[in-house]
Amino acid sequence: MEHALYTASIFLLTAVIAVPISARLGLGSVLGYLAAGILIGPVLGLVGTHEADELLHYAEFGVVMMLFLIGLELDPRALWAMRDKLVGLGGLQIGLTMAAVLVICIGLGYSLNVAVACGMIFALSSTAIVLQTLSEKGLMQTSGGRSAFSVLLTQDIAVIPMLVILPLFADASLASFAEDGSIKIAGHEHGHDSLSLVDGLPGWGVALVTLGLVAAIVFGGRYLTRPVFRFIHAARLPEMYTALALLIVVGIAFLMSLVGLSAALGTFLAGMLLANSEFRHELESDIAPFKGLLLGLFFIIVGAQIDFSVLVRDPARILSIVLGLIALKAAILFVIGRAFGLRGRSQWLFTLSLAQAGEFGFVLITTATAQNVIPHWIGEELLLVVALSMLATPLLFIIYDQISKGGGEHHETSHQAPDEIDESGPVIIAGIGRFGQIVNRLVRSAGFNTVVLDHNMKTIETMRRFGVKGFFGDPTRPEMLHAAGLAKARVLVVAMDDPEAAITLVNYARRERPDLHIVARVRDRTQVFRMYKAGADDIVREMFDSSLRAGRYVLENIGLTEYEAAQAEHTFFHHDRDAVQELAQLWKEGVSSANNPEYLQRAKELEEELETMLMNQLDPNDEEKQA
Repeated sequence: MEHALYTASIFLLTAVIAVPISARLGLGSVLGYLAAGILIGPVLGLVGTHEADELLHYAEFGVVMMLFLIGLELDPRALWAMRDKLVGLGGLQIGLTMAAVLVICIGLGYSLNVAVACGMIFALSSTAIVLQTLSEKGLMQTSGGRSAFSVLLTQDIAVIPMLVILPLFADASLASFAEDGSIKIAGHEHGHDSLSLVDGLPGWGVALVTLGLVAAIVFGGRYLTRPVFRFIHAARLPEMYTALALLIVVGIAFLMSLVGLSAALGTFLAGMLLANSEFRHELESDIAPFKGLLLGLFFIIVGAQIDFSVLVRDPARILSIVLGLIALKAAILFVIGRAFGLRGRSQWLFTLSLAQAGEFGFVLITTATAQNVIPHWIGEELLLVVALSMLATPLLFIIYDQISKGGGEHHETSHQAPDEIDESGPVIIAGIGRFGQIVNRLVRSAGFNTVVLDHNMKTIETMRRFGVKGFFGDPTRPEMLHAAGLAKARVLVVAMDDPEAAITLVNYARRERPDLHIVARVRDRTQVFRMYKAGADDIVREMFDSSLRAGRYVLENIGLTEYEAAQAEHTFFHHDRDAVQELAQLWKEGVSSANNPEYLQRAKELEEELETMLMNQLDPNDEEKQA
């Protein structure tokens, strides 16, 4: 008992230290868990291989739960709508990478089993790190970011058939056919040693039982979950929802194991069946904490099992494999991206963001080693290569940033000739996403002409179908701005998704036209301060006005009159606007606000001023409101 508590304490302690540090450094939680495992395993030796192997059986349920949640998020109709990118971009990337790795491995003298396993492992990229980095840098809505997401989604889906297919490449001694046609599995000759529904059955019997079980899971997911959830709801015990969610995952995993299929396949299928269920969000919220902890435990164990003596023995060989993998995947991604119309920054973002191996590679390596698809010593090398390539991801994004600042300013569509602008108006709108569309509709409905610019051809074409004229071209290019009438325009609206491109545009427009009124869209206060320094006149935070309106509704429903709530909203708006302008003078580029004493002190003072102003607006005699 004491030993188990000691091991659990070590795992949890290192996780709560390493993971937050990794997240704050922008490296993501996966690398934090790996670092925690490396620290308690190879570095300090606090956890041995025996303890890690014992815990691995439980940790693998984190992978099963992750695949269940992936299935929950995949609405079949949404997948069908994305089929071009999933099959095209994602399918080509996986297929070409697997083929290239397969040819290289066979050329180097490895067996077909090892070559296939390596191809599957290296075809995957890090979903956790890439998506988090794209979100943090505001690149998710760019063409390159959306294309990278499509490939990552395809890879996540592809893990399922990979886990099913991989054991088929195991050593021939693991499975064979008896003279009567039944399947014999090494180590499972005696039925009492393990539970199985297919041991001793002929091939057609195995197929029939397997199909019947899968059909039962499909039937249950479609027709039985609703009445069961209603039954649980009647008990009004929140913990029963959690128990039912765990029962679904664990139960399906057990049923799949009875016929020798991957537990991940069954749970993924169940997740997809429940994707359109009204209980989907309840299931997600109940499973997510267990998934996060168990998956984190899985990555810690992987980190603890990495043998760095392999790197010490032959660093040149291991590092050459890592660099070769990144170069190979980058070359394939670059070609695929160009074939699908990506250019400039978006092409480089697509290429560099996906050039590493991914966390699901650890899952495949563990499975391949356990199933004797690959020898143990190759598994150790692959673990090290995958981990090192993931550690290189921040460097790949730094390279992308340098390319963007250097010669990659033009967007992915810059290869296509921009439209000739044959209209003029007092207002230029750069960027016609959801934000820009509303601005454009309001201004044009009021009787003023606008000139709309956007670098996304599909967006422009969609607008034209609705009768709204826009012009294709990169708004940051000086010739496009001047063709749009920068010299005579009265207002420039900067509504672009890319924050760096927006800053570039505002800087240039302010230099060219000091008298031009610039309205800019931003995401947060940091971008507000940068926009002020760039020269924008009116800066609109995306969620600010809608959040204020929601806050007013809250006040109206907890005791304030409509007039009092409106006054509070008005006071908050003007105070915040003045506060932001004042704090912009104290803000320092590249310095966190929490590490800027002057900024921090003034922000606290302004917050106290706001609270005093709002409280003074309430009736001091109304004690209920004051409370």
